[in-house]
Amino acid sequence: MFGIVLWSAAENDRAVVWCEDHGDLAFFRAESVGSKGARPHLDAGDLLQFELNERGDMRLVENPRVVAEEHYPSLACKLREVGDIRPKAGARSHPTPPSDNGRPIVVPFPGKAQRDAKKRQKGHIA
Repeated sequence: MFGIVLWSAAENDRAVVWCEDHGDLAFFRAESVGSKGARPHLDAGDLLQFELNERGDMRLVENPRVVAEEHYPSLACKLREVGDIRPKAGARSHPTPPSDNGRPIVVPFPGKAQRDAKKRQKGHIA
C-alpha cells in the first residue's frame, strides 16, 4: 500500500497516514508489531510504501519505507479544505462532500496514474 503522512510526532514515533485506497486513515506506532529494525523518520507529506494491518476497527502501518520525502506536503491542508464543506441541515450526508455537479470531490493520489500505467504496460492490471 502507498500513503501520504498527514501528521507525525517524531518525539514518540507516531504518524497518521492517508492511504491510496481512500479508506480510513492508518496509524503508525513505532512499537507496533511489524515495525522492526530501523525506524524511518516520518514527516508530513512523505510518500510511504507499507504493509497495512487491520486490527479491530484500526488500520495500522507496518514496515513503512519512505519512497519520497515531502512528496505532497500540502495534502493535509487540501483535505481539511474539502472537509470544511458542510451539508445543509436535513441534507443526507455523503462519505465525501459533493461538488457543484453532485459528484464526490476526490483528491487525486499523486503519482498513482503513472504507477497504474506502468503496471498496465507490464501486464499486471487490466
